[in-house]
Amino acid sequence: MLKKLTLLSMAFLMPLLLAAQELKSPNGNLSMKFELSDEGVPYYNLNYKGKPVIKPSTLGLELMDVPSMNAGFEVKEVKEQSVDNSWKPVWGKQSTIRNNYNELLVTLVQPTLKERFIRIRFRLFNDGLGFRYEFPKQPELKYFIIKEELTEFALAGDHKIFWIPGDYDTNEYPYTTSKISELPAKMPEATIEITAQRPIKNLAVQTPSMMKTADGLYVNIHEAALENYSGMNLNVDAATYKMSTHLTPDAVGNKGYLQTDAHSPWRTIVVSDQATDILASNMIVNLNEPTAYEDVSWIKPVKYIGVWWEYFIHGGSSWAYGTESNVKLDQDFTKLTPSGRHGATTENVKKYIDFAAKHGFDAVLVEGWNIGWEDWFGNWKEDVFDFVTPYPDFDVEELEKYASNKGMRIMMHHETSASATNYERRLDRAFQFMADHGYNSVKTGYVGKIIPRGEHHDGQWMVNHYIHVAKRAADYEIMVNSHEAVRPTGLHRTYPNWIAQESARGTEFEAMGGLHPEHTTILPFTRLMGGPMDYTPGIFQTTYNNGKQRINTTLVKQLAYYVTMYSPLQMAADLPENYERFPDAFQFIKDVALDWDDSYYLEAEPGDYVTIARKAKGKKEWYVGGVTDENARTANIGFDFLPKGEKFIATIYADGKDASWNENPQSYTIRRVVVDSKSKLSQKLAAGGGVAISIVEATKDGMKGLKKL
Repeated sequence: MLKKLTLLSMAFLMPLLLAAQELKSPNGNLSMKFELSDEGVPYYNLNYKGKPVIKPSTLGLELMDVPSMNAGFEVKEVKEQSVDNSWKPVWGKQSTIRNNYNELLVTLVQPTLKERFIRIRFRLFNDGLGFRYEFPKQPELKYFIIKEELTEFALAGDHKIFWIPGDYDTNEYPYTTSKISELPAKMPEATIEITAQRPIKNLAVQTPSMMKTADGLYVNIHEAALENYSGMNLNVDAATYKMSTHLTPDAVGNKGYLQTDAHSPWRTIVVSDQATDILASNMIVNLNEPTAYEDVSWIKPVKYIGVWWEYFIHGGSSWAYGTESNVKLDQDFTKLTPSGRHGATTENVKKYIDFAAKHGFDAVLVEGWNIGWEDWFGNWKEDVFDFVTPYPDFDVEELEKYASNKGMRIMMHHETSASATNYERRLDRAFQFMADHGYNSVKTGYVGKIIPRGEHHDGQWMVNHYIHVAKRAADYEIMVNSHEAVRPTGLHRTYPNWIAQESARGTEFEAMGGLHPEHTTILPFTRLMGGPMDYTPGIFQTTYNNGKQRINTTLVKQLAYYVTMYSPLQMAADLPENYERFPDAFQFIKDVALDWDDSYYLEAEPGDYVTIARKAKGKKEWYVGGVTDENARTANIGFDFLPKGEKFIATIYADGKDASWNENPQSYTIRRVVVDSKSKLSQKLAAGGGVAISIVEATKDGMKGLKKL
């Protein structure tokens, strides 16, 4: 570990503190400057290889009932340090992550306010800038309320931007691609109806915000380590291309309640002239604290199937056991009139367990097993579920034994209907129930308007709730996969049992009008910047309801998602019978790893295509995934990530010559070839299609009859 600390003595260098403070990244490509205006307003800017990324932009906070922290500052102290070390994540895209940055810590004092002071900490990495506000304990700053954070991002031009509308409650909008100046005209059409949405009234977009400049720079703005603070949207001035923070308010309109010693999340700006460098960035996870747990041996990646997709397809099953529309938790559910369509029955779950055990999966998710689903949706009521009482046709003890005898686990499902107060009251009992019956992972859901009423999914109260659930789950050695939660900010480093999130428009929307083919060429640059996503890929039957319901990908693109849509939690989301129809393609899902030694970003352009290779942790196995948008293209794949001088067998799953997302999507080919580090592949991807490759060590017998690529 390389660590240098330089203190600027106030007595010796006081005149220098009046000048701007400059900081460069370790490789010198990025440079930032911090300075105060004549009025004591803090500013920063950021350049990449001499090109402006962020023009001079203000920093500060507006407070309630007390003077704000946005002007009247003087520099009291400046500290610098350089850090170069590495650490090993519990699971991840790499087994070792380098953490290399130069830091500038500026202490600002407001002399007219009895020397009240704050600190702004800047960390400049080779791939971007992170900075945050710090509020140390002091006589004149104990408790305070944030009215708004005043951080600005003054962009250098009218960039191309991949965006979803600013909202306090949902991240599930489809992406729109436009110029920043086009946002006002496109916002009404982009703000489609979503469950429990709360669009921001002024012009705003969500983070991560991905942009490309006219001269070829890629810029990504987000946040890291979001704890005890409200989630950030970005106000947009479409005329001046200036963005600024817009924090999610609470029920009375306040943006946050802090007590010193405290700090904000990191504001992050990832920058490169290569799109693949954006995907490769570890800056956000590096800005999070190391794991809070002493023992992490129980945290394992999970490949699962589930009683899930059958709820979404036309004519499928139902979450609810009964047909009634007005039920209470204390009533006798055995007296409900059965719907005849309930999916989470003992008999049906056993079929899924059999299939999962036969094909080497780890777990079976079961949704709709517990009482309360009859009138949960759209009713803003508090006591919907108790999380421990099964329906009459779901035998917990029998299924526990059945799964255990086959080496399987059942994955718990806790839909809260966004009643977080009810969930917190019942949380320990629910987790104890899981521990007593062999469940070690839970999928949580927050569909609906939040209770406590007036709070929002992305507000400070709920941010603290999600973390509380993860920490409490760890006490029971339970892993958490949260849906409809605030978008991730790298906290899986600190709480590695928070193994995945949804927090974006996922596969379920393929059953509700479909996703545009470019959607999954954007998500790696936006939603996945903060952490892994439970995207639920693997849909092989791409049309339903006599062709009226369509999944807008080829079958092979669904395979590629297991590499391009990174997650240590991966679902084979389709019905078992559809995998049995395509056993040779299903083999890739069975084989593909969940945890990785390294990742290689081969080619990418947001909104167009992504091709990634990854090495399985502890194995001589590699997997490649490539996806394209609605346009057919040729993926150019080099294999120089393989060890030199060795031969390997690559199994290539490719779109058929006549394939496309909307015509013949199930057409595919599989071929096996010999490859080495010098091999190159030019592979055609169909419109809305992809390519998936598995690579294993070659043996003499295995290479017989195979051609070299």
